[in-house]
Amino acid sequence: MQKDAYTLILEAIEAGVYKPGDRLVESELAERLGVSRTPVREALQRLETQSMLSRDGRSLIVASLDHNQLAELYAVRTELEGLAARLAARHATEEEIRVLRAMAQEDLQLQGGDPRALSRANKRFHKQIHLASHNRFLVQQLDLVHRSMALMANTSFAAEGRDEVALAEHSAIVDAIANRDGEAAYIALKAHISKAFETRLRIEAGELRLR
Repeated sequence: MQKDAYTLILEAIEAGVYKPGDRLVESELAERLGVSRTPVREALQRLETQSMLSRDGRSLIVASLDHNQLAELYAVRTELEGLAARLAARHATEEEIRVLRAMAQEDLQLQGGDPRALSRANKRFHKQIHLASHNRFLVQQLDLVHRSMALMANTSFAAEGRDEVALAEHSAIVDAIANRDGEAAYIALKAHISKAFETRLRIEAGELRLR
């Protein structure tokens, strides 16, 4: 199925092709995507409504998150992700648990490598937990939260040592889900997101070196 202009632009933002502060020009996007300007215009309006883009005079730029917005986003993400893990412990099929465990094992091969590749693997892992919750409304809300995560200039996996810790945390989360221990899964995933937020704050404060 052919992707529409909205999906293509959103994916480009999520992939870091367009970063916070970058200006999006309707005519340039239309040429790049090989579509007319009308669907691009509609896509940009939709992204602006969703706060993925902001106005800079007459131009539209990729939005960025200030400190308060970042804290608000992580507060919501922490609770929703924790809930997803708790529900996954209750509802995940054995097949879904095996997929989660395989992901956690395979991602260890990425340790010490490209932070962007680690970030993509991390998104896949978390998405699998969302789906394993078997709650469509929670999945929809988490999709919105993760969309906003694309507005961060760096991934926390860029911080030295974060990948080793985060991947170990993934294994602990899978263990709790596999043991059908909803409370342990909830606590483990909330702690995982809290640590990611702390890492991001330390990156912004200049306390951690980026790889």
